[in-house]
Amino acid sequence: MPTIDVVSQENKKVGTVTLAESVFSVKVNFPLVHQVIKAQLADRRQGTAKTKTKGEVRGGGKKPFKQKGTGNARQGSNRSPLMPGGGQNFGPQPRSYEQATPKEMVKGALRSALSDRLASKRLIIVDEFKLKEAKTKVMSSILKEQFKLEKVLIVDEVNESLERSGRNIPRVRILRTEGVNVYDIVRYEWLILTKRAVDTIQKRLGEV
Repeated sequence: MPTIDVVSQENKKVGTVTLAESVFSVKVNFPLVHQVIKAQLADRRQGTAKTKTKGEVRGGGKKPFKQKGTGNARQGSNRSPLMPGGGQNFGPQPRSYEQATPKEMVKGALRSALSDRLASKRLIIVDEFKLKEAKTKVMSSILKEQFKLEKVLIVDEVNESLERSGRNIPRVRILRTEGVNVYDIVRYEWLILTKRAVDTIQKRLGEV
């Protein structure tokens, strides 16, 4: 089982933790990660784009001009898609872009993403974040001066002071353990987990 150092929020070693091999040391399945990310981004699409068909455009009760003798193509309605201001053929209609993704596929992709972060040495385990005051300046100082990181995803259990301190820092995202997802792990260069977040994630994804 892999072992990794645990550091304080001042980036000083305070111990070690053994990670579950079934969660943090699996073979990375890149096609699976890609598929789950595509599904996750597709689920975010609203699918509310819509154009009116000829049956929905107002007007069109009167024949625009007589059938014969004008030299024009015959028309029965000025709301036809062939006429200016008419409806649209084959335009977008409200739809759902949701892609059904089995839970085991999502879990497998999460295991792959976490294993990749550990293998690439871009995973940091922090004992806990205890901030005296919920201020952006305090959290920004910790990340830049202590850890020397910019683009980072931080995962913890409920920690309101941490969440409030980090929500306005550019290129930093703070999630609770129930919100951890493949896209954000891949999107951010570094991943910081607290010890209690590690325990929760391991229970969720595999054997401890």
